[in-house]
Amino acid sequence: MKCYTVTTLMAVLLTIILGVSPLATGVGQATAPGSADLVLLDGRIWTGGLKADFASALAVQGGKITEVGSNEEIRRLVGAETRVIDLGKRLVLPGFNDSHIHFLGGSMGLTEVDLTGASTVKVMLERIVAYAKQHPDAEWITGRGWEYARFPGGLPTKSYLDAVIRDRPVFLSAYDGHSAWVNSKALSLAGIDRESKFEGFGEVVRNGAGEPTGALKEGAQRLVRRLIPQPTRERQLEALRQGLGLAASLGITGMLNASGSPEELSLYEELDRRGELNLRFAMAFSVGERTSGAAIEEMDRLRRKYAEHPRLRASSVKFVLDGVIESHTAAMIDRYSDLPPDAPLPYGELAMTPQGYREMVAKLDQLGFQICTHAIGDRAVREALKAYQLATGDRHRSGTRHRIEHIETISPDDLARFAEIGVVASMQPIHADPGTVDVWSRAVGPERLPLAFAWDSIRRRRGILAFGSDWPACISLDPIRGIHNAVNRQTTAGLPRDGWIPGQRVSLAETLLAYTEAGAYASFDESRRGRIAPGMLADLVVLSQDLFRIRSSKIHQTAVAMTIFDGKVIYRR
Repeated sequence: MKCYTVTTLMAVLLTIILGVSPLATGVGQATAPGSADLVLLDGRIWTGGLKADFASALAVQGGKITEVGSNEEIRRLVGAETRVIDLGKRLVLPGFNDSHIHFLGGSMGLTEVDLTGASTVKVMLERIVAYAKQHPDAEWITGRGWEYARFPGGLPTKSYLDAVIRDRPVFLSAYDGHSAWVNSKALSLAGIDRESKFEGFGEVVRNGAGEPTGALKEGAQRLVRRLIPQPTRERQLEALRQGLGLAASLGITGMLNASGSPEELSLYEELDRRGELNLRFAMAFSVGERTSGAAIEEMDRLRRKYAEHPRLRASSVKFVLDGVIESHTAAMIDRYSDLPPDAPLPYGELAMTPQGYREMVAKLDQLGFQICTHAIGDRAVREALKAYQLATGDRHRSGTRHRIEHIETISPDDLARFAEIGVVASMQPIHADPGTVDVWSRAVGPERLPLAFAWDSIRRRRGILAFGSDWPACISLDPIRGIHNAVNRQTTAGLPRDGWIPGQRVSLAETLLAYTEAGAYASFDESRRGRIAPGMLADLVVLSQDLFRIRSSKIHQTAVAMTIFDGKVIYRR
């Protein structure tokens, strides 16, 4: 067993994938005997790295880890005021970092209709009706979580909803947030009928007679969503408190919010002032081709304001360059495999012009923002890589750490470019759950399947993987479910037996790095968190099972036993 103490720790260059992209280490100061605030004993403490080194105990003082080592070494730091926790041989990891999340939307969804995991339309309707009965005064019935594969043809229709709710408008987002399911009441209020037109990125889906079906893709969702009453600030704060509690119960101590605004950031500022923000929160402001100069100036002010804040960061911006595979709105190099020859958009489409996107990327890069781009189709991924390379030239070596989000399909010609130009591959293993990919697989077709969610292909070419959930655009916020998917490429029932595209699986250690240190690196925070070593912040998670000692098929059965943030226990099972 390899143990670290502050007197023997030497700065090491941890490499996430095959020895590149060095991430900084933290070095602490020697701890006086009996001076620790918190001591964890008799555990299996994963200190990080691909060699899976472990210690037995650690000490915390002032919210930071001061020493990591054996039980004997750490016991000497126990004093009269020290809190001592016996880990009972449980596994300790750095707190999980969710590298791509929509936290306010997910938190608000905790109080709405939840269709996550509903296996049939019948189950969905039962949940919708139950919610409507429980909320008789709700002006709108809202929620999310439905999956494309549960409907004939891959999209829902208003007839299902009209059969159970006709007197109130209904707006239900797909699990990925890129399509909506509405009833006739909602369409009527929005003035959407046979004669109405929509121009822009997305579609009002219609039947052969031109009648709106009740499915809205991408930007067309705004036609109805704009009518939904906005929640009060107090309701948003209360929802975020629920979300923070859920995140703590899942061991999440850091995240990057992959869409947001100065107004949303102010909610986290308020929670922080009240001492209620129990995670490290990085905001990526939503931007587009037409974002005004005044809006960018305000984002830049907030970027500079929070550059050194211990819990808040606002140094990123987020573009949406295309849609999703399931609704054929992701931008592809070759046509979709399941569309008829006369389909109007057989390659999907970009959400903005390539030139307009490149100009905005160059402008924001010059200001010092980290740029995150939603790119799911292989054409969108290529356009994002091209824009980053044009904007940064050779400057990527100084660490711009621009990111591409999702990367569900990719051309083999672009795999090595992540490492070559220093772009982080921000991906969400939960989206590759084999139980949800039927519609996805048909749209992509067999020739492109080998590079579906190509984690290992990017990793082997020395790209940095940072994993997250995309909550609520996913089937689970739980990092454990994501770890299960990344390692096994199977459902929790163990299907398919040999894994879905098993060549793209990654090892447990590589997966944990993508959920810890690489996530911190992707938010410019690896010098403080993401590893267990002296000088690092004491953001930790204790698990009910030792992931390194169980069969990988049992990973999903693991629960969080304890979450520690800033050296304080914020959740205990």
